[in-house]
This record gives sequence, structure tokens and C-alpha cells, in this order.
Amino acid sequence: MAKTLMGNVAFFLTTYLLLFTMLFPANAQFAKKTYLIQMDKSAMPKAFPNHLEWYSSKVKSALSTSPEADMDNEERIIYTYQNAFHGVAAKLTEEEAEKLEAEEGVVTIFPEKKYELHTTRSPTFLGLEPEKSTNMWSEKLAGHDVIVGVLDTGIWPESESFKDVGLRPVPSHWKGTCEIGTGFTNSHCNKKVVGARVFYHGYEAAIGRINEQKEYKSPRDQDGHGTHTAATVGGSPVHGANLLGYANGTARGMAPGTRIAAYKVCWIGGCFSSDIVSAIDKAVADGVNVLSISLGGGVSSYYRDSLSVAAFGAMERGVFVSCSAGNSGPDPASLTNVSPWITTVGASTMDRDFPSDVKLGNGKKIIGVSLYKGKNVLSIKKQYPLVYLGSNSSRVDPRSMCLEGTLDPKVVSGKIVICDRGLSPRVLKGHVVRSAGGVGMILTNTEANGEELVADSHLLPAVAIGEKEGKELKSYVLSSKTATAALAFKGTILGIKPSPVVAAFSSRGPNFLSLEILKPDLVAPGVNILAAWSEAIGPSGLKIDNRRVKFNIVSGTSMSCPHVSGVAALVKSRHPEWSPAAIKSALMTTSYVLDNTKKTLRDSSTAKPSSPYDHGAGHIDPIRALDPGLVYDMVPQDYFEFLCTQNLTPTQLKVFAKYSNRSCRHSLASSGDLNYPAISSVFTQKTTTSFPSPVILHRIVTNVGPPDSKYHVVVSPFKGASIKVEPETLNFTRKHQKLSYKITFKPKVRQTSPEFGTLVWKDGFHTVRSPIVITWLPPPM
Repeated sequence: MAKTLMGNVAFFLTTYLLLFTMLFPANAQFAKKTYLIQMDKSAMPKAFPNHLEWYSSKVKSALSTSPEADMDNEERIIYTYQNAFHGVAAKLTEEEAEKLEAEEGVVTIFPEKKYELHTTRSPTFLGLEPEKSTNMWSEKLAGHDVIVGVLDTGIWPESESFKDVGLRPVPSHWKGTCEIGTGFTNSHCNKKVVGARVFYHGYEAAIGRINEQKEYKSPRDQDGHGTHTAATVGGSPVHGANLLGYANGTARGMAPGTRIAAYKVCWIGGCFSSDIVSAIDKAVADGVNVLSISLGGGVSSYYRDSLSVAAFGAMERGVFVSCSAGNSGPDPASLTNVSPWITTVGASTMDRDFPSDVKLGNGKKIIGVSLYKGKNVLSIKKQYPLVYLGSNSSRVDPRSMCLEGTLDPKVVSGKIVICDRGLSPRVLKGHVVRSAGGVGMILTNTEANGEELVADSHLLPAVAIGEKEGKELKSYVLSSKTATAALAFKGTILGIKPSPVVAAFSSRGPNFLSLEILKPDLVAPGVNILAAWSEAIGPSGLKIDNRRVKFNIVSGTSMSCPHVSGVAALVKSRHPEWSPAAIKSALMTTSYVLDNTKKTLRDSSTAKPSSPYDHGAGHIDPIRALDPGLVYDMVPQDYFEFLCTQNLTPTQLKVFAKYSNRSCRHSLASSGDLNYPAISSVFTQKTTTSFPSPVILHRIVTNVGPPDSKYHVVVSPFKGASIKVEPETLNFTRKHQKLSYKITFKPKVRQTSPEFGTLVWKDGFHTVRSPIVITWLPPPM
């Protein structure tokens, strides 16, 4: 009996496993993912009345004819693209995608890709709001006819930053709309927020249906990030803006007369490429002049990056595209969004800080930062016991990071707890401390963060301090059983020196896709930025935070990107005929590299001078950008010629050539000849014993200053190479005249690391500065 039972069980298990192994691969075979399918618009047969029917026919021709597939009545196409990108986004199996890619008329197929967000003193700091002058904000310069599309988490339309008082009627070229949805109606758009759209089909295909109990399935912002970036671009002036009393003053965007169009592409689970490309496609059709995109998803080859391809299409239509560089610094080569037709923005500090003191029982004082403002206040006259649950060893201890469930109330109750940064949100650590009975927190940087301090609106009295001071503090606590401290919050302090400083988190160059294209392009304020916020979430962004604020202070290259987008809108308003390349050139060549102590910009991660791999061309200077004197202009074909130097196959090049039937004219001798405002020379040794040949690069400048202008060149010296510029003088006789010059780099002494310098054209009033990078590459293995 027992043997029979055991035999039956064995038979059942064997049969089950056999069926499982047979069915599982079959199910996997029919699992669908989203793909972006780029089509050659010109290849449509005459038999089709329109491109949509042709696209649909192509997709249907690739669908599986198996019984399992026949049972599936799901609509496959989720988006159609026809402006910055041509084709569709569709849900396909891997086999179907491979079959479709081989079809005639299909240029390429991009698998769905997930992107992440790169999470009001800045106008004054940037010189846009002189203390005793309002001339800058005249009707001519406010950007009334310029529309900036912001791809982000949506918008909180009730914010005072989006009031339209004093604005002229919406520009006639605007073709966009205000989509209605949960908590969002047509009335939420006005002469400031001229449009709002929502994109979620790609997200739902990858993640599942949006939970409308947690998120607004509409342009309304549940997160706060999109409201903050939109207000930074072009928020209307709001007097008395502050976060819990910090940074009190007038909050306004870079271009307060600019119109905003919100394109919601990001959700709790991330941002997906099919949604992003659809938003760019719609934005171009709607009539935006500038696109501000504060998100990224790593680096792919130009032809495999759907965001890059869509941005190329937008640039072809005259749209300036600004993207955040990423928050993966200070690691080298950590950049994202590196295509030359995209303006890549790093982050820097301002001359404003929120200092707090940690006064130790041994008499030592440590200066940190905090945005704490709450009911629980620690007496500055009283010392509180300190506790640190880590050790001096290098072993990671979850308790030292104050992770949830790791703190014993018997140990921390009534004490100030020292918590190491890492693994969990900074403010959440304070919540863990408070829940365990702690009365305060000192948040210490680790090696990954260095000395850079980011202020947070903590839920209990808390101060963030640097790595060096953190080590000294922990040594004090571990060596003394009676260690104590008091916390004091100093409010808002202006005039901080040195500033600006390149943020440690700001992603760095070089651009390994193309060393000849220097990235980032420039830096802008991205640390502790005050701007409008969604009232659906607290300032910490945590669900447990029940506070509601109208403005918030946030850091990231997500914040620096809209600064540049807003200034680009100002330049576009002053010079409506300028191309995206001309605007980018103006921003780069007028940027500065000296801080408010007249020394070279510094790197927060090292406290040493930063390089163009950190700050690009320099720190944005809006006033000078309006009158750059000369610009390095380009047309779309110039960017295509650059791609022709990148060893791409004809099929890969077609990704960028499909709309305008572009072909390589081979006008560039090398990729370094692209008429870029930054200059990068690469010496390549052919063998270990040979010396590199000289590198010759060419540039063309367009006079946008006085008709009769004479410029002379100044080049900084280099150890490893001699540099000759021909001619050394440029004599312009009319406005918009173009003159060319040649730069010859002759190697002298091999260098083991890149060298940095500048090339400057001067006419006595304008200073047109380009960073130079010289790199030595070893011979191929």
C-alpha cells in the first residue's frame, strides 16, 4: 500500500515537472514586451492611404500565427509617432520583434528602456535679478512667446508659480492641448501653463495598470519633481516663498514670461522610453521651442538610444533640447545624455547655505547643514547623550545606517543617534531614529559622499556633516561612554565662499562614446534649489511625511537642467531666429570658470580645482549669453556628418537619415571637426615606439555682434603639445558673416593624463571662450 502511494506520488511529481518544463518555455516564448519600431516614412507603398495603416499592417504581418497567439485579442500598438520620430510602439514577443526588424521599410527596433529622474535665490545668483534693477525682466526679455516643454512627473497647476497675471495671449504657433483626467481639467491650463499631456501606455505595458489610489492618472503631479523643474524654468514671481522659513525671498523661474507645457512621462515605477519618445513627438507637433528633460538611463550607442534619436528629430525641427547629466558623480565617465545635439547639464552650488552646528561635549564644534523646522526642538543649552551603533571596522553594519528594524529603543531612546549615509533615504533614517525613541540624528557622509553636504527637511532635529568630521565624531563616541552633543540650527546664510562649486554628485566626463565631444556642456545651480512643489506629498517625498508645503528645496542635476532650459528660452526670446546650435554655443562660450573668490571653480568631492570633465565649458552666465559676440552655428546635416565619422553602418546611419533622406557628404575630416563650441584633440599612437601625428581641427564662427568687429585669439600653453591657430585675427565686416580658423596640435611630450586649457577670441568687449582638452591614447593592443 505504502509502495503504491509512493509510486503514485512519484508519478504525479514527474508528470507535473515534465509539463512545467514543457509549458514554461512556451509561455516565455509568447511573453510580450514593448518595442519602439522606427519606420522609413518615404518607403510607404502607394496602396496605403496613410502611414498609420501601413505601420499597422507591418506590425500585423509579424504577429505569431500559433493557437496561443490567436487567443490573444490584445491591441498591440500603443503609440504612433510622426514628428520627431516616425513609427509606432507595440507589444511584441521577441520572435515577432526579430521578424519585424527584417521587414522592408523598418529602419530599426528599440527595446523598451527604463529611465529614472535625476533627483529662489538662483536668479539673483545668476545675475538675472540685480538687487537695484528690474530692467532684465522687461517685456522684451521675459520670453513671452517662447514655450518650454517639460518632460517629468506632471505639474501642480494651483501653485502661485503658475499664475498668468500680466501675460500676453498664448502664442499663435501653439497647437497643444490640456488633457483632462483625475484631478485635472481644462481650467487648470492658462496663459502660463499652456498645455498638459499624460503618457502611460508604455509604463502600464511594463509594470501593470496604474494604481489611481496612489497616483493621478492625469497631468497632475503626485511626486513634486515635475512641479519643481517647471517652476525653475519659467515660474512667475512669488514673493515670500520659502520652505518652512528657509530660503525666504522671491521665487521665480529663469524666464518668468515663458510658457510651460507639462508632459507627464514619469510614474512611481519609473519613466519608459516609449512614453518619453511619444511626449517628445507630441511636444514638437504642439510647437514647443525648448525641451527640458531631467531624466536619464545610462549610455547607449547613438543609434541605439531612442531618446537621442528623438532629440535629433526635435533638433531638426528647431527645438533646443536640454538634459540632465546624471547624479552618478564623482565617478569618471558617469555621464548620460551625451549626444552632441543635446545640451548636457551638470550641477553646481550657489552662494546660499543652511548651516547647523553640532556642539560636542568635549568642546569641539562641527558645522553641518539642515532644513529642520518642527515642534520637537532640542535645547541648545543642553547636552544630549550620543550613540553610534557601528564600529571602526570597514564591515558594513545595518545598525550604523539606521535601517528600518535595526535600532533597539532601549539603546537609543532619549539620545542623538549617529547614522551613516547609504542604502535608505536620508530623511527615512531620521524617521527610524524617531520611531525608536531617539531625540535627534547626526547624518554622516561616507567615502562615497565626501564632504559635500545636501540639506534635508528632516522629521526630527537632524544635521548632516561631512566624512572627515564624521570620522572624528564617531571616534569621539566610541572612545567615550559619556559622549554628548547639542544641535543648533542657524537658518539661511547668503554670500557663501567659494561658490559656485561643482557638486560631488554631478556626473563627470569624459564622454567615452566620442572623446572628441567634450561633456558635460556646462554646469548650473543644482544644489538646494527652492521652487514650487506638489501639495500631494510632503517635502521629504516620503509617504510618512504628512507635512504639506508650497515650495521645496531639492538637489540634483534634475534641478540644474531647467536652469539652462530657462536661460535658453531667454536667449531664444531675444534671438528667435537662432538655431539650437547657436543658442548652445552662446551658453557655452560665455560661461565662466572662476568662482566668487576669483579662483578656478572647485570640485566639491576633492576640494581641488575642477576640470572641463567636471564643469564642461563652465558655469552658465545668462546675461553674457544674450550677447555672445560669436557663435559656433550648425545645421542638422552637420550633426549627421559627425555621425558619418562614428563607424556606423549604412543601416545604423539610416536611423538619423530617414526623415530628410540625408547622406554622408564627408565634409568632416574627423569627428573633432564638428563645429562644437568645445575643442578636444586626441593623439593616438600607432605603435609603442612611434610618436603621434599632428592633429588639425577646424572651426567656423558666425558674427552676431557689431558688423565691424576684429577678434584676436589667445591660447593657453600646454606641456604635451604646441598649438597654432590660423589666422590669429578674425576681421568681420558685417553681421552674420562666417569666418573659419584652423587649430594645429603638434605633440611634444607624451602625457599620462589629459591636459586642459582654453582658446579665447576677444574683441575688447566680447570674450568667446572654448575649453580645450588634449588626450593621449595608447596604441591598440
